Amino acid sequence: MLNPLQRRLALSSRGARDFVKGTLCTAFLNFSLMLPAVYVFVFLDEYLRKILEPESAILNGLGYYIFLSIAFMTTTWLVAISQYRSTFTAIYKESANRRLSLAEKLRKLPLAFFGEKNLSDLTSTIMNDNTDLEHTFSHAVPQLFASMVTLLVIFVALFFYQPVLSAALFWPVPFAGALIILSRNRQMKSNAFIYDKKRVVSEHIQEGLDTIHEIKSYNLENMYLTSLDKKLKNYERGLIRGELATGVLVNSAHSFLKLGIVSVIVVGAMTLQNTTADIFTFLVFLLVASHIFEPINEVFNNLAALFYLDVRINRMKEMDALPLQTGRIEFNPKNFDIEFDNVSFSYNDEKQVIRNVSFIARQGQTTALIGPSGGGKSTTARLAARFWDVDHGRILLGGEDIALVDPETLLQYYAVVFQDVVLFNTTIMENIRIGKQGATDDDVIRVARMAQCESFINLLPSGYQTVIGENGGTLSGGERQRISIARALLKDAPIVILDEATASLDVENETIVQKAISELIRNKTVLVIAHRMRTIGNVDKIVVLKNGQVVESGNPEDLKYKKGAFVQMLRKQNIEAV
Repeated sequence: MLNPLQRRLALSSRGARDFVKGTLCTAFLNFSLMLPAVYVFVFLDEYLRKILEPESAILNGLGYYIFLSIAFMTTTWLVAISQYRSTFTAIYKESANRRLSLAEKLRKLPLAFFGEKNLSDLTSTIMNDNTDLEHTFSHAVPQLFASMVTLLVIFVALFFYQPVLSAALFWPVPFAGALIILSRNRQMKSNAFIYDKKRVVSEHIQEGLDTIHEIKSYNLENMYLTSLDKKLKNYERGLIRGELATGVLVNSAHSFLKLGIVSVIVVGAMTLQNTTADIFTFLVFLLVASHIFEPINEVFNNLAALFYLDVRINRMKEMDALPLQTGRIEFNPKNFDIEFDNVSFSYNDEKQVIRNVSFIARQGQTTALIGPSGGGKSTTARLAARFWDVDHGRILLGGEDIALVDPETLLQYYAVVFQDVVLFNTTIMENIRIGKQGATDDDVIRVARMAQCESFINLLPSGYQTVIGENGGTLSGGERQRISIARALLKDAPIVILDEATASLDVENETIVQKAISELIRNKTVLVIAHRMRTIGNVDKIVVLKNGQVVESGNPEDLKYKKGAFVQMLRKQNIEAV
């Protein structure tokens, strides 16, 4: 029974149960809020009986009404507490669980997913969409369903009490409701348009922050701000159109409902003339008519809020539908040979990046992946660490398919030094310690020396305790790269992937760091991605990738003898160096 509710509102099983409980409690609260009207009804009934039948009327004293007031207030207070706990408190817990579930989902997605998605898009989903869901589920959706239940009960009760006046009171409701429901598609399109324009603005701002140096360097401030202003105006126009369309429809429905009051007055006067209803019944319906349309208006407002929520719910469903990378937790390979067995891979089913790639990177040897840009070198290296899952073929580690191993378990055997280094806004000590949580300060200092980091660390104001800013903004490219190498040294994993690890270093530092790398890769499986041929002079094996295929493979001496693609690359770089 709860499954359709879970799917429709993107709730967990616990959240669906809490939602039903919250809706029922809100309905009870709506009924309890009618107790003052019951109080007035009891008083008017007694007062009118006193006037109309003074001899037979039995009057209740002041104590009775005081007791009734206390009983009604206590009931309302208890129901309100229960309703708050079952809606607001429960919804906030569900929102927290949704954020944790989303974070867990992101944790189990392929690492390459984050390179394909815009940062502002993910941030919007994690923060803004969840906030919108939290607010609407706590302030609108339970109240919507509860109000519908309450109104249905009230209608049935009043219909049995006085069917003619009930029909006069409620006849505009289905027509006004139909107006809101028929406008659903229009509101959904408007909400989706506004949501997309908001994301475009967020992405543009994020892009501006990420590329601020390029914007200033090339005097592009006016162009960037003009483009941002255009996107903001599109977003603003979308908001105005959306709010106007929703406001016109909802307020038209509100206005149409007011015809119910007119109907009660006209029909009530006719029933009094025909003596089919007494003055007391007429007064009751006038009292009900003056209040009953407020909760109906709330239903319409909340229904519009639910339409607004659908865009966010669909976004959550998209995230939930993303395929996870899973596998067994226990994995102890007998060796650390990496074998590509007829591997093919493409991004999003588009043009293939690598096709039928086969080679073996042996433990204790260094295997270099070389070739022209766009040949598939970086993709191949990342596939070896299961950043993606291959389309065809297998990648084996120690003879076992890595597609059957949990990525987090697998990555404990890998140390990766990327060309683009990412550092955190914390101390140098903690940035290096990322390589191995729990490492001592002495261990961190040891690997920092091996990576030739101390030469610049000692010049910093607080040494190893210097906070280096967002992404190491206070350091040079070469210094950031050396910290990345120190991390890998600290992790001391049996497999090392080097993606142009020395690309940002000058010749002198590159020579020194190469010695540290020699210590890092001793007796390990090493994959080196290289563009400069002089950095692979001592490798054991070379795999030449071109257009996503292996065109040559072997040790350097054999490839030089063949005078194929590898020799052509050597000659080309020698010509450029002259």
